[in-house]
Amino acid sequence: VKRLHGRDSQSMTQAVLELASQLQDKLKTLTVDHGKEFANYQAIEQLTGTQAYFAHAYSPHERGSNENRNRVLRRFIPKGQAIEELSDRQLVQI
Repeated sequence: VKRLHGRDSQSMTQAVLELASQLQDKLKTLTVDHGKEFANYQAIEQLTGTQAYFAHAYSPHERGSNENRNRVLRRFIPKGQAIEELSDRQLVQI
């Protein structure tokens, strides 16, 4: 889980690059949705050497790891509670 500085492609690109740096060779591929935050997917591919794939609309099964992570987060952060209310330390603990 990583907190973004904004809801734009630049913030997402920075976050993915930081995570890729932490994961090193464990990051094999990225499967993303068609949100505007992934507009810089080509830069991510080029800088990380990781292939990005786009899931089909309304196909959460194509992003299984993401859906699983969301389910785990929802155990601790109920729907309707703003994630901004949690500190970075709390997010790391989750």
